[in-house]
Amino acid sequence: MRRNCGVVAPLGLSHAIFVPAFETLAGRCDGCGGNDQLEAGVQVEAEPMPGSSPEGRLSRRFLRDETLLVLGLSLGASAVSALISFVGSVTKPGGLKDQAATLNASAAPGRPWLDLAWQLFGIASALVPVALVAHFLLREGEGMRTIGFDRKRPWFDTGRGAAVAAVIGSTGIAFYLAARGLGFNLTVVPEALPDVWWKYPVLILSAVQNAVVEEVIVVGYLLRRLGQLGWSPGTALVASSVLRGSYHLYQGIGGFFGNLAMGVVFVFLYRRWGRVGPLVVAHSLLDIGAFVGYGLLAGKVGWLPTP
Repeated sequence: MRRNCGVVAPLGLSHAIFVPAFETLAGRCDGCGGNDQLEAGVQVEAEPMPGSSPEGRLSRRFLRDETLLVLGLSLGASAVSALISFVGSVTKPGGLKDQAATLNASAAPGRPWLDLAWQLFGIASALVPVALVAHFLLREGEGMRTIGFDRKRPWFDTGRGAAVAAVIGSTGIAFYLAARGLGFNLTVVPEALPDVWWKYPVLILSAVQNAVVEEVIVVGYLLRRLGQLGWSPGTALVASSVLRGSYHLYQGIGGFFGNLAMGVVFVFLYRRWGRVGPLVVAHSLLDIGAFVGYGLLAGKVGWLPTP
């Protein structure tokens, strides 16, 4: 989960809201191609593309620059921000576990309607890079279906995603508590929103937004582009996983290594299934559990750390 300060779901919710919009951008037309790549077990990272040709193929330099721009507008920038935040935390007097990292905070305390507007604006604007990725994939004549973000296999995505979330969720909680207890992690505060009617709907939307942005960009899009640029599968796996860990550095060393390990698992599953759909479902459920669960349990159970 990435930090969401407010300014800057299950499958049904994410597919109902986000997939139709991105499929529209991606051109849901017959003969767009790319369907064969979505079958389970198929390698979806494209082969290296040759230089520009009269047929309009994109040069390696163009793809490299495009990838850097997408990351610079999204998770790459988040990684730099998280690194700066981490440096500030480790150089601050006191231990990491005595400091807090708040993910969903109020943007206008005491003004609930303005706060709601800021929260919705932050969620919508964070999805713009995903729309940009949909545009770039459409330009290739493929669309979002080429990375498996569509409604082609809803039950497959739901079932696999729920199973992954169940395994990673329990492991992740144990790892976080251990890392914090050893002083390697800040106290993560998944939500600090006011107790208003829109609190939990916004937390669910924020969770789904995180899942869509991270899995579409850091897994589907990035692995495809790195493959086209000639990176080996192993090197691409390392790059994707390290990037995922890096933009969680604001949580501490535990946040980095925990999410790096999750990145390795997610890349493996993406290559096995050929779809980011199950990963979006799994990530959505994990973040919904963290955000909503913290809101319901904080201060009521002894095992859940609070500031």
